[in-house]
Amino acid sequence: MSRRVRQRRRKSKAAQPPLKAIWRSNIDDHPIGLAWSPDNNSLAVAGVSGPITLYKSADGAVQHKLPGHSFDTMAISWRKDSRRLASVGQDGKARLWDAESGAQLAEMTGGASWVERVAFSPAGDWLVTAAGRKLRLWNSSGELIREYPDANSTITDIKWRYDGKQFAISAYNGVWLYEPLEAQPLRRFEWQGSTLTLEWSPNGKYIATGDQDSTVHFWITASGKDLQMWGYETKVLELAWSFNSRYLATGGGTQVVIWDCSGKGPANTRPMMLEGHQRFIKHLSFQRRGALLASGGNEGLLAIWKIRKNKPALLADAVFKAPIAGLAWSPNDRCIAVADESGTLSIAAVNAS
Repeated sequence: MSRRVRQRRRKSKAAQPPLKAIWRSNIDDHPIGLAWSPDNNSLAVAGVSGPITLYKSADGAVQHKLPGHSFDTMAISWRKDSRRLASVGQDGKARLWDAESGAQLAEMTGGASWVERVAFSPAGDWLVTAAGRKLRLWNSSGELIREYPDANSTITDIKWRYDGKQFAISAYNGVWLYEPLEAQPLRRFEWQGSTLTLEWSPNGKYIATGDQDSTVHFWITASGKDLQMWGYETKVLELAWSFNSRYLATGGGTQVVIWDCSGKGPANTRPMMLEGHQRFIKHLSFQRRGALLASGGNEGLLAIWKIRKNKPALLADAVFKAPIAGLAWSPNDRCIAVADESGTLSIAAVNAS
C-alpha cells in the first residue's frame, strides 16, 4: 500500500509550548549511542571514537568518562537496575561497566572483529551480543552462557520481547525468534530482502522491520501473517512504537509516516503524514507512557508531536547546528535528550499540556 494522503501539520500558538532547556554539554565527538538509565538518574553518551560519558541527568555533571573501546564504540545498553552499562565496539569486545564507580567489570569476546549490537533483557538477567553472524548470550556478570549457530548473514539488529522470554534478530531474508536457553531459533519470519532494523511492539503482538528496498515489513507474531508498506523515499532505518502498540512511526524520507495498528491493523489503510522536516529523518522516539513522538532530521530539526487519531499536532520544535544523532526520552517522560553530530548534548523539559 502506497502513501497517498498527506496529513497537514496543524499549528496553534496555544498548542506549541516551547521546550524548556535544562542543561547542555558537548562530548567533542560524534555521538553513536544515547541512553537514559532506567532509574532516570544518569545519561550515557557514547562517542564514535570510543569513550563513553556518564552524566547526572539532573544537572549535567559528569559522573564518569569511561574509556569504552580502543577503536569505535558501536552500541550501549543499560541493565534494569541502572548499576551496569554494557558496550560493544570495533575492537571485537563487549564490556560491562559499573555505573557507580566507573570501573570495568568484565570484558567479553564477541566472536568477530566488530561487535555491533548489544541488548540487556528487560529483567537484566541476560545480555545478547551480535558480531557479524555471531550471536552470543551472556549472564549479567559477563559469563558466556551460549553461542548460537551462525546466522545466514550479518545480524543487523537485536530486540527483546517485553517479558524477556524471547528476543528477535534481523538479517538478510527476515527475522528469527529465539528463546534464550534454546540453541536453535524458535521461529523464522522469512522475507526475500535486506532487513536493516526491527522493533517489537510493546505488547509483543507485532514485529516491524525497516528495509533496504525502501519498505517497512510488519508481522503478526501469533499467526505469522505479514504486510508490507511501500512508497518511501529511501531505505527505512527509523521505527518507533507508541506505548500502547497502536501507532507505528516510520522514517524513510522527509515525512514522519504513522500507521494505525489498532483493530484489524494497517492493511488497506492510509497513514498519517507529519510534514515539517526539510531533509531526511534520522531518529524517531515515542514517550514510554505518553502520546508524544520526537523526530530528528538531517537538517538539525527536533520536532515534538502529539499523536491522536487523525489529529497529529506539532507541540514544539528546535533547530540544532548539525544533524540529529540521537534522541532519548527520560523514563518519567518529562524530558527529552538530544544529541547532534557536532557532539552537542541537550536536555529539555517538554510540557504536553
